[in-house]
Amino acid sequence: MTSLATRHSSLATSRTITVAGIQTSYGEDMQANIVKTIDLVREAAGKGAQVILPSELFQGPYFCVSQEEHWFTQAYEWREHPCVTAMAPVAKELGVAIPVSIFEKDGPQYYNSLVMLDADGEALGVYRKSHIPDGPGYQEKYYFRPGDTGFKVWKTRFGKVGVGICWDQWFPEAARAMMLMGADVLMYPTAIGTEPHDATLHTAQPWRRAMQGHAVANAVPVVGANRIGHETVTEVGQTFYGHSFIADQQGDLVESLGAEEEGVLVHRFDLDELDKYRAAWGFFRDRRTDLYGVLTGARGA
Repeated sequence: MTSLATRHSSLATSRTITVAGIQTSYGEDMQANIVKTIDLVREAAGKGAQVILPSELFQGPYFCVSQEEHWFTQAYEWREHPCVTAMAPVAKELGVAIPVSIFEKDGPQYYNSLVMLDADGEALGVYRKSHIPDGPGYQEKYYFRPGDTGFKVWKTRFGKVGVGICWDQWFPEAARAMMLMGADVLMYPTAIGTEPHDATLHTAQPWRRAMQGHAVANAVPVVGANRIGHETVTEVGQTFYGHSFIADQQGDLVESLGAEEEGVLVHRFDLDELDKYRAAWGFFRDRRTDLYGVLTGARGA
């Protein structure tokens, strides 16, 4: 029988990561949104969080509900974006990593991007959203080019973090790609809510289930951070449905919020146990890459 001292020693050397997701509403004042996010980052850090995920484009309201050229003035070069320059010293002060979602301007080009800040406040680089939606209420192709960075997995102080942005979350290929790059956890900042063209369409549960599926198929924890509240960028307006969550490697929701709750979700995972669990399932052992060429064809050919 293992002695108590041995068990304590094992626990002491176990690799863990404590992740968090933020859920809140946002208005048109960027500075107020940044301050609000920093307050919630501090709350999450106070609960032991090490990697803290705000929602997508928290700099302001979700403006992609319509095509209005004045919103382009809200984009910045990623190193100089107000959200990045404000969050970097907070990351350093608190010793936490923060994936920061931004509207990026790169010369004449615009992207829906994310900058990963490590626990020393250093920006590890930028990821540009790969999948860009275009439909009623989510007219992102007017504003954003498809990302040109490829998928990213960030080696933070606490572990390897793969981050997709909103529409990326629906694609199993993106999740699998980040896992093949060594991700310990997957995170998705998002801005999703009501469908202006169809009041009967409710996507909150499919949104969750898609990412829970990524957790199961890749044996990995997943964090989804969404916004809440009604925004009136257009006359019709849009209500964001929250339901932010943390799922474990089996796809079970270990932490979750409802449609209107503001707050933070925090959960700790044992990375060594995750590695052992993932190996035991054999998903990556049994992959048949010789059969997957069909996945790279536009029509499956």
